Amino acid sequence: MRTRLLWVLTIVLLFTLTACNSNKPADNSANSMSQNSASNSAGNASGGGNATSTSAPAPAAARTPAPPPPPPPVVIPAGTNLTVRLGDTLSSKTSSPGDAFSATLAEAVAVGGNVVIPAGARATGTVVDAKPLGRFKGGASLEIRLTSITINGAPRSIQTAAVSRTEKGKGKRTAVMAGGGGALGAIIGGIAGGGKGAAIGALAGGGAGGAGAAFTGNKNIELPAETALTFKLTASLEVKQ
Repeated sequence: MRTRLLWVLTIVLLFTLTACNSNKPADNSANSMSQNSASNSAGNASGGGNATSTSAPAPAAARTPAPPPPPPPVVIPAGTNLTVRLGDTLSSKTSSPGDAFSATLAEAVAVGGNVVIPAGARATGTVVDAKPLGRFKGGASLEIRLTSITINGAPRSIQTAAVSRTEKGKGKRTAVMAGGGGALGAIIGGIAGGGKGAAIGALAGGGAGGAGAAFTGNKNIELPAETALTFKLTASLEVKQ
């Protein structure tokens, strides 16, 4: 009887120990599962926060306003007068075609009431033709043209009509003076010494008349420095503002 009771107690004790050991892993597994779940939840929460922060658009940077377009150029129309003062002396006797000269704008150029080229702007030109006065025939001529003007600190090529000056020759007058001088010499020589004296007087008088012709016909065209001249534009000119 006692033996049977001991066997029963032993079996019950073994079942008890077995049940206790089987409950511990389950508890541990449950604890680990709860911990993993908590960490996953925290990770998802933080990940969601990151997704929210990255998906949110960054504030737009302040944009610099675009500069306004430049104003359209001002057009100086053809036919506009440019009055300048010469910086050099020009002469039909001393100047040659192709010679350059300087000038200064004497009057400001305005378009629509606004000054486009101020007075004092530098200009340059060229001698187109220059012919001295002939000794016995032919006239003097001088032709010049303005070719550039400084605008906003830079020279600009321009097209202008030429300014011409001419001086008619005095060939007719000087020829009469030359013949008259010889005749006068012959008369004086004839009175003094007959035929031979007339011949000598004619030669002397002719020489005097020739000298007079050279003197009176020696009138060339000269344009001194500071002379004011007006040139007319033959082509329009655009000026950037």
